Amino acid sequence: MKVILIFFFRFRLLIFFMAGPILASTLFLLTLFVTSAQAATNSVICPSDPYLDPRNDPCNALGYIANNTLTAVAFVYVLLVVLIQTYQIIYNGGRFMLSMVIGEYMYALGFAFRFAVHNSPDSLMIFITEDLMIVLSPCFFIAANYALLGRLAREIDCAHHILLPVRWLTLIFVSSDVTTFVIQAIGASMSTSTVQSSALTGLHIFLIGLIMQLVSFVFFCAIYARFLYKVYTEEQDVCTRDSKKPWYNDWRALAGALVISCIGLLIRSFYRVVEASQGFRGNLSTSETAFYLGDTIPICLAILVYVPFWPGRFIKPAHPYVKEQKELYISSPSIV
Repeated sequence: MKVILIFFFRFRLLIFFMAGPILASTLFLLTLFVTSAQAATNSVICPSDPYLDPRNDPCNALGYIANNTLTAVAFVYVLLVVLIQTYQIIYNGGRFMLSMVIGEYMYALGFAFRFAVHNSPDSLMIFITEDLMIVLSPCFFIAANYALLGRLAREIDCAHHILLPVRWLTLIFVSSDVTTFVIQAIGASMSTSTVQSSALTGLHIFLIGLIMQLVSFVFFCAIYARFLYKVYTEEQDVCTRDSKKPWYNDWRALAGALVISCIGLLIRSFYRVVEASQGFRGNLSTSETAFYLGDTIPICLAILVYVPFWPGRFIKPAHPYVKEQKELYISSPSIV
């Protein structure tokens, strides 16, 4: 009976993780369709020379001319990271990190579109495509970190130190991530409207999605911090079990990598919330320097850290019997 229940639970998880990316991809394509229709009906008169005064150009959604050198550096950086991680996921395992790899391809494509934004700074459709890919791709990075914590806790047999049952941890937080993704995509779509009231409503919806994502991620980070504290104070054997192994086999290295990734994503999330709260033409949204310091660099750090510390090298698939026993053992987490 227990085996049947475990199989049913895993089947529901499989359906969930299949439905999530399908929903996200479908919504993303629908968003592009809606925004393209809005772009086609844009009746704003654009200046003859879009490079003359981009800050006051009503057709320049960025508020500046994207620097191709910075774009090239970011594009090559992200592309190298995602190619390395693609190799890692194929040869070293870690399919639970697939959402991060997908998000990185999406993020790299967003920077590729920044070249087009530089060449056509008044093209709303090009800007929309670039902006959606860069703004929404971190949702995939956050989802990967959600999945990683549960895997790490099981790997070191300390899942009972997580505040939530591990079997629900990833499901709850990924559900939250998908929900905030949907809200942000809807808000971003509406914010491109040429009708001022609709655009302002879209910005507010987008801001709500960002705030909800930030709150959810802060709660996750608090759970992870508590987990590390419990392990380091109550599980001395676990803390020292890999001390004689090389760094690439020491679970503490992976735990540290997750900390760094979370910090980078937290910085980016705070930046995006503040940026959206300032409105369309705020100081942050019209500053390329702020974009790279508050968004690009923290995200690049959050994904780069998994190149030397790829989770698939630390966490290997367990024997089915062992996995079933762990599922039964970790169903009741500690509360204190």
